[in-house]
Amino acid sequence: MERIKLKQEDAKRAIDTLTDILEETYSVIVRDATIQRFEYSFEALWKYCKEYLRENEGIAINSPKKCFRELFSLGLLSDEETVKCLEMTDRRNDTSHTYKEKVADDIFNIVKNEYANLMKQLLNRLE
Repeated sequence: MERIKLKQEDAKRAIDTLTDILEETYSVIVRDATIQRFEYSFEALWKYCKEYLRENEGIAINSPKKCFRELFSLGLLSDEETVKCLEMTDRRNDTSHTYKEKVADDIFNIVKNEYANLMKQLLNRLE
């Protein structure tokens, strides 16, 4: 199977697990599982985007932020979506601090209210 197809399937599976956990009743365990699933879903999505750009546009990118900026320049992300994707990258980096309750709660809420949908929309757009 093509490399891009594998990356696409990885991203889809990962985002599906994120969506699934968000349907559960809130608890600290659900919050923590959501953050873990956000981490690997983000990684799978940006790596799919990276492969998409390489395969379809001939553009080599090696960081998530550059990847999202390039998708914007190609018209695949709006201004608002790009800002959210860049913010999402920073929040992904913040996940190493989730031992702090406030950080964990903030990340959980923004994943639930914004990032999960943004990731699904971007994945669908690139398919």
